[in-house]
Amino acid sequence: MKKIHIIGLGLLGGSFALAAKKIFPELEITGFDSDSENLGVAVEMQLISKALPEPGKDTDIVILATPVDTLFEILDKTLSKVGEKTLVMDFGSTKDQLCQQVSQHPKRAQYLAVHPIAGTENSGPKAAQVDLFDGKVMIICEMEKTDVHLKKMAYDIFDALNLRLRFMDPKDHDLHLAFVSHLSHATSFVLGKTVIDKTADERNILDMAGSGFASTVRLAKSSPEMWGPIFLENKTNVLEALDSYIDHLTAFRNRIANYDSEGLKADMREANKIRNILDFKE
Repeated sequence: MKKIHIIGLGLLGGSFALAAKKIFPELEITGFDSDSENLGVAVEMQLISKALPEPGKDTDIVILATPVDTLFEILDKTLSKVGEKTLVMDFGSTKDQLCQQVSQHPKRAQYLAVHPIAGTENSGPKAAQVDLFDGKVMIICEMEKTDVHLKKMAYDIFDALNLRLRFMDPKDHDLHLAFVSHLSHATSFVLGKTVIDKTADERNILDMAGSGFASTVRLAKSSPEMWGPIFLENKTNVLEALDSYIDHLTAFRNRIANYDSEGLKADMREANKIRNILDFKE
């Protein structure tokens, strides 16, 4: 493997470039971003060696790290133009619709659907971190539909980046992510908006915000340009997750309204069980 081309040079695309260059110094990484400022910063930071609107015919791997509502158009165009020895993969947070859309493409075997479970609330090439992927999970969907020789290149680089591979059905991926990722971002955005609305009347409210508020609302700093499309692309599953959350939130509110001390504590003790899951995961 000698050449990688990255389309979308934000947090994920930029971090992948940094990590790949550190492990494979001889690797040539080119790239493109529709935001000219991001593209200029990526070149200045040497995330890429050269800005190219399209990958060269001898490119080994093309990575798509753009908002999910742009992925199919870019994937379709890229697959149609690359050589037969090039692998194309995307880093999108939703997979079911994209996998269905690309299912009949003549070069479907040159596509690998992946999703790195890595990120921060920051965006753009300046947010790139060389260790962002280290030890993280890389979900792979429909791996059996990808050419075995091409996906070996991806597996080799994933292994070098210390990524842990998990294989999932696209529908299961989108359902599970709606609950463990998309819901947390949605609730954080709403919490942030709720507090901001309150500060219109009480300017000093944020003076009382401690670490608990900061950690809970951290995701509200995430990019709307990235997360708006995710919520809409995964609409059915996100709505299911939100409906379940609203039901639990309403029940919690009712326990407070009714001075139900024991019920309130029982709900919180049940929620405490998440500690066992997260401690085991770590």
